[in-house]
Amino acid sequence: MVLAMSFDRDKDTGTFIASLKANGPKNLSNLITHLKANGNQFSCIISSPFITWVPGVATEHGIPCSVLWIQSSTVFSIYYHSIKSPNLFPSLENPNEIVQLPGMLEFTVGDLPTFMLPSSPPHFQLWVAEFISVLDKVKWVLGNSVHELEEEAVNSLSSVKPINPIGPLVSPILLGKEETVEGSVDMWRAQDSCIEWLNKQAPSSVIYISFGIRGEGNTNSQPGFWKRSKGKNGVLLFHGAPQEKVLMNRALACFVTHCGWNSALETVVAGVPVVAHPEWTDQPTNSKLLVDVFKIGVRMRNCGEEGVNAEEVKRCIMEVVNGPGAMEMKKRAMELKEAAKKALEDGGSSNQNIDKFITEISAKPYSNNV
Repeated sequence: MVLAMSFDRDKDTGTFIASLKANGPKNLSNLITHLKANGNQFSCIISSPFITWVPGVATEHGIPCSVLWIQSSTVFSIYYHSIKSPNLFPSLENPNEIVQLPGMLEFTVGDLPTFMLPSSPPHFQLWVAEFISVLDKVKWVLGNSVHELEEEAVNSLSSVKPINPIGPLVSPILLGKEETVEGSVDMWRAQDSCIEWLNKQAPSSVIYISFGIRGEGNTNSQPGFWKRSKGKNGVLLFHGAPQEKVLMNRALACFVTHCGWNSALETVVAGVPVVAHPEWTDQPTNSKLLVDVFKIGVRMRNCGEEGVNAEEVKRCIMEVVNGPGAMEMKKRAMELKEAAKKALEDGGSSNQNIDKFITEISAKPYSNNV
């Protein structure tokens, strides 16, 4: 049996985390004890990185533990070194200070995940420290990434705390496979009309804009579309569009994104260039990856205290769609698309990592030695 622990990030407040930390370990321990008493055996507990007390409970019960790291391998490396080798980091007050970490391009402080910055709420900073501190109780770190996308960062971690990419963990639609959807036809009718609109547009004529915003009572993002032609039909705002199908549509020219890691992987697998507009958590680092490492887009620049203005948005979109480097970005996007898909095929890097993990958790006797 595999016991998977999940986490509702929409309720991630300091109060919620404190309550979960106070009551979760005992309740999980009691559940494991009850299941064992009824003849169940555990090969592994797979935990979210945001529930830092799970590896300790697993250790108490002699069950091997794995963490499914849901952000980039680069962000994992940054967090790891920020706690284990803080001397590698300059003062984190100046966003323009240079940071040079093993296996990575030169970063600035402004490119780092916001959770580790002095301006971040204390419970986020505490989570980073706690997560890294419990890694000695974690036997496997599985990553939602692709070795070939972050090869240097993954390789640099092999001697300190290996991460095993098993991604991209994306919808089968993006991988060219059918996806079975549970639910009524009515639930998908509005989303399908969005795709109908896209199907009527010329190839590479639509800009897709989504910042991962969740509407009240709705778990889907609220994307919008910008079409280069003018007129009343030039813009389509849509609530809850199916992002995977949108990114796969031939009408799409580029994706204006907040650079959440799920969206970053989806645009890579779809082969779509990006305009990056990161805000917080891992998004600045993901923007750095998309623009300077993957080389499939550009980043919006803040224009003084007012932030990003209309001219900057226009500049970025035109650079990605028609600029001198546009063709190279598109070519690079298609190359990464093929590399990401190949990783999941038989013999691919992610496929091999998954097989290795399954083989190891199937071995007996179980051991939590790391």
